[in-house]
Amino acid sequence: QVQLVESGGGLVQPGGSLRLSCAASGRDLDYYAMAWFRQVPGKEREWVSCIGSSEGSANYADPGGRFTISRDNVKNTVTLQVNSLKPEDTAIYYCAADRRGGSYCPMIEYQYWGQGTQVTVSS
Repeated sequence: QVQLVESGGGLVQPGGSLRLSCAASGRDLDYYAMAWFRQVPGKEREWVSCIGSSEGSANYADPGGRFTISRDNVKNTVTLQVNSLKPEDTAIYYCAADRRGGSYCPMIEYQYWGQGTQVTVSS
């Protein structure tokens, strides 16, 4: 069983940055795919970014360079850096994990989920 705990959300002004972290326990996640999703109340959850078990396997829904995902397999964490935040980035951000780390991570149905962290972008 994998437990995921997100942190780093909060209120930020448009144009600001946030660094979201996801701490995993219960398994060594070296071979797991890790992902970030977000959800606005009343809307479907949407995939934001993911990273597979191999180096260079990061993928982004928004390829514009505002999002950067990284993982630390020693600390069992995955981080999402978000820059140039926009009001439309306001959502609950969820961390997810799946043991199919070698698969194309945007297409994985993730097995493990955290409780989410709220990100609010507003002036």
